[in-house]
Amino acid sequence: MSGATMPATKRCGYVAIVGEPNAGKSTLLNQLVGAKVAIVSPKVQTTRTRITAIAMEGDAQIVFLDTPGIFQPKRRLERAMVQAAWSGADDADRILLLADAERGLDAETRRIMASLAGSGRRASLVINKIDLVRRDRLLGLAAEFNALFPFEETFMISALTGDGVAEMRRRIAAGLPEGPWLYPPDQLADMPERMLAAEITREKLFHRLHDELPYASTVETEGWREQDDGSVRIEQVIYVAKESQKPIVLGRGGRTVKAIGQDSRRELETILGRRVHLFLFVKVRERWLDDPERYREMGLDFPKS
Repeated sequence: MSGATMPATKRCGYVAIVGEPNAGKSTLLNQLVGAKVAIVSPKVQTTRTRITAIAMEGDAQIVFLDTPGIFQPKRRLERAMVQAAWSGADDADRILLLADAERGLDAETRRIMASLAGSGRRASLVINKIDLVRRDRLLGLAAEFNALFPFEETFMISALTGDGVAEMRRRIAAGLPEGPWLYPPDQLADMPERMLAAEITREKLFHRLHDELPYASTVETEGWREQDDGSVRIEQVIYVAKESQKPIVLGRGGRTVKAIGQDSRRELETILGRRVHLFLFVKVRERWLDDPERYREMGLDFPKS
């Protein structure tokens, strides 16, 4: 690369973002990277697998691991998601515990802190949604958290507005170990395009139907064909667990699934930088939550029970 100056000393490390569902982890990840790499939805437990995203900060490459929300799992899929979250923490050089300022120090966050303490893990505290809470409340909340766990640092940010995020990224980068970069400097995520496309459609599905559609639905990209004109033809299947759920996704005269497809196609064209021909199908796959192959598709380990 002519004219480019490579840093004399490189830094690189893994940083895991953990927290309870809907604390804003995916929104924060997108803000840290500066691009859409994780889907965001008002539906809890939207992130199902560990997402790897890459941010450059000076001489440092930060490899962020956005994990599923940590909560008390009841079903097999939930157990797999929580297992993936803790696995991400185990693999990281640094852990960020993201807490919702509005929610405060609730029972779920206390459980996560207890698990961190019990395993001897070190972590930094990130208090999110500071734009929604008075400053005196924030200072009291930070003191409350730090009285229960020896956090290395405390950051106060708004993942939605970006307030405080750039400074946090700089401080994280400065503390990473010296070492070679693991990815090209212009790569934003370590996720196949087929999986990213399925995630984008799943996000649009949840945005349209999160009050109506049961949790047990998923999207898979089953066809990806490059066209001669530079566009791409993508075929995806929205899987639901029961026949009675299929009409919900289709909508009257197919209007709902058409709207989901239009929303997804527009965003995919922006992300991929080219024209997208998206075709959606809705199928019933009963008991997919007990199928090991589906877990492998999502990058999750299949819990035995």
